[in-house]
Amino acid sequence: MATDFRLKEALPEITEGIVATYTECSRTSHLGHRPLPSREAIEGVLCDLMDVLYPGYWRRQNLHIGNVEYHVGDLIDRLHDTLIQQIVRALRHEQFAQGEAELIDLESLAQQKAVELLKKLPDLRMVLEEDARAAFEGDPAAKSYHEIIFCYPGLEAVTVYRVAHELLLLGVPLIPRMMTENAHARTGIDIHPGARIGPGFFIDHGTGVVIGETCDIGTNVKLYQGVTLGALSFPRDAAGNIIRGMKRHPTLEDDVVVYANATLLGGDTVVGHHAVIGSSVWLTHSVAPYTVVSMEKPSLRIKGAGPQDFVANYQI
Repeated sequence: MATDFRLKEALPEITEGIVATYTECSRTSHLGHRPLPSREAIEGVLCDLMDVLYPGYWRRQNLHIGNVEYHVGDLIDRLHDTLIQQIVRALRHEQFAQGEAELIDLESLAQQKAVELLKKLPDLRMVLEEDARAAFEGDPAAKSYHEIIFCYPGLEAVTVYRVAHELLLLGVPLIPRMMTENAHARTGIDIHPGARIGPGFFIDHGTGVVIGETCDIGTNVKLYQGVTLGALSFPRDAAGNIIRGMKRHPTLEDDVVVYANATLLGGDTVVGHHAVIGSSVWLTHSVAPYTVVSMEKPSLRIKGAGPQDFVANYQI
């Protein structure tokens, strides 16, 4: 069927109607000469960082001690330049949004923050080594560290979180959340960059895990799929506005294990060290160290049927 070109005559009117909403619906429009950080550029930054943090595993292979320094040096140089550009955009937007006077030399400030992040990469690798160890020791299905680094979404999500957290501590707006949401889209694991997580952290399987902004998680903690570390409620001021910056999410001390689909809520909820939280538990209060919290055994109803009865009554 041929295109009816007469219908295209309505397109200018449609365009005009859409553009008219850009002023009326200003919260969902970003117009002007202050570009936001680029999603594509941040994704490229994450790929470069993964190449640096896990050499030989991510994109470039055939690396050896004779060429790896040149390869990493090239990546660090590119990361330096790209991070400065994207951090400048984030800082400029944040200042404008808050009505502050724009600093004259945002590039200098952005460079300081970019270099500080790059300086932290050796220490981050030491922490990620502990995360990889925890994954290998915590999953009997893991055949090697290679399998964990190549295949485990939990390690990827935690790696991106650890970079994003450092950027957040450096006072970089927008970009840390862009990074963790990129990992969220790839892995199904949602870790807010504001959470504080110790080394040796392992998320097994991972899909559906949510870790809120004000979570505190100790060392050698293990979570399974579907775990939510969330807020119990959102405190509001006299005008009904949400009060931000308060502790809203749980604290998990060292060596805690939380099994699949458990939900732990509230900033006052503290799970003591070496505690075990069973599957599907709903927990809104603190538990002592070495505690095991589990649901009562469900009552199953199993009804036998002969072949004819099954076909007649149960077969779909």
